[in-house]
Amino acid sequence: MIVSVPRRMLPVVVCTGFVFIVLMIRSFSSSTWQSLPLEKIGLGEAKIDDDITIITPGGKQNHDGDTDGMQSVADEGQPEVEMGKLPETFPAGTAKPPGSTYTKMLVVPKTKAEDTTWIDQNFPVGGPVNTSMYIADDPTAPLHPPKNKGNEVMIYLTYIIDNYDNLADVNIFIHAHQFAWHNDELLDSNSAEMVNRLSADRVQREGYMNLRCHWYPGCPAWMHPGTTELDVNKQEEQVLAQSWSELFPMDSIPTVLAQPCCAQFALSRERIRALPKARYVFYRDWMLRTPLRNHISGRVWEYVWHYLFTGQNIMCPEEHVCYCDGFGVCFGGQQEYSAFYAKVHEKSHHQDRLKVVEANTQKIKEMEEKGELDEVGALDVPKNGEAAELKQKISELGEFIQREKEKAIARGNEPANRAKEAGRPWKEGDGF
Repeated sequence: MIVSVPRRMLPVVVCTGFVFIVLMIRSFSSSTWQSLPLEKIGLGEAKIDDDITIITPGGKQNHDGDTDGMQSVADEGQPEVEMGKLPETFPAGTAKPPGSTYTKMLVVPKTKAEDTTWIDQNFPVGGPVNTSMYIADDPTAPLHPPKNKGNEVMIYLTYIIDNYDNLADVNIFIHAHQFAWHNDELLDSNSAEMVNRLSADRVQREGYMNLRCHWYPGCPAWMHPGTTELDVNKQEEQVLAQSWSELFPMDSIPTVLAQPCCAQFALSRERIRALPKARYVFYRDWMLRTPLRNHISGRVWEYVWHYLFTGQNIMCPEEHVCYCDGFGVCFGGQQEYSAFYAKVHEKSHHQDRLKVVEANTQKIKEMEEKGELDEVGALDVPKNGEAAELKQKISELGEFIQREKEKAIARGNEPANRAKEAGRPWKEGDGF
């Protein structure tokens, strides 16, 4: 049945229809990031039940299905934060007078299964370095995040929120493992060495210091927000632009984000407090609500921490300056540092060749025993005495590298040498 409409009513009908269509579109598109379910995988890939209870530091409980009750800025007793632009520069810090002591806090995210006895052994209670160890997958632990999600990010932000008004002079954010490939190799890839040798004065001056000195991976131009093609080594790159617009809505999306990996850094109290507490709560709320999978949301933050605390999209200090001014391992300059690493790479090349020589020597021996002489020619046949020659070179280079490293550490014991290599002013009586 067709109903005719008087012409004078047509404008009203058209307007009514248009409003109805708009409302329907808004209704179907209302599956915003606020209403999506929380990720179920967190630090250590620990499973979480569907009915998740989120416990805030203040003891308030929230549930997945109750977005109105979700932890928020208001829960922290803070006014709603206006997400204005981040400062393009932060005030430079000033080191304490020579001989002064700094309070230091290790912030460590871990799972129940991880062994962190190395922290107890190297940084005992009552020593110069205190520890805040958050257990990601134990909601009954004295220190734990509101949700096991986002790898170390949730715990780093939780520590800042929990201690915003009671921070140490130097706050060191590190992973739970003592040895890792991404730790500084000149410090034996040892987290304990990194913490012990870290210059509190440099952290105070810089405000933010990445604990990894080597550029790769991460510098000089690692992430390109807006990239649409998947790179399996940088899976977070595809979602960086969208994440950036949610985290920094007033800041232009940069074409490049770069800093050395892997989310271990030190912050001064002043640098943390340069931003309001409410902003950190906002970022943690984002982490709680984002539909991104755990490993992606965590890696997004790996390349925005430096922007948050420096206002710079590229933060790639010269490696030799990082080692010298940051950890007291001073080679004298870029040229000397490069010459040292040329020997390190030469030793590595000989070690790789030695593995091939020894493997092929063994294969040839087995072929000869089986009478497969015709197939020997297909192998890279080592020269007579090549293995012994390589071992000799490796030994000599190892001794050279160790001597030069010891000299660099001795050179770094002098504050004037650190200042010279870092290119900062220094006068007699100044500290590190």
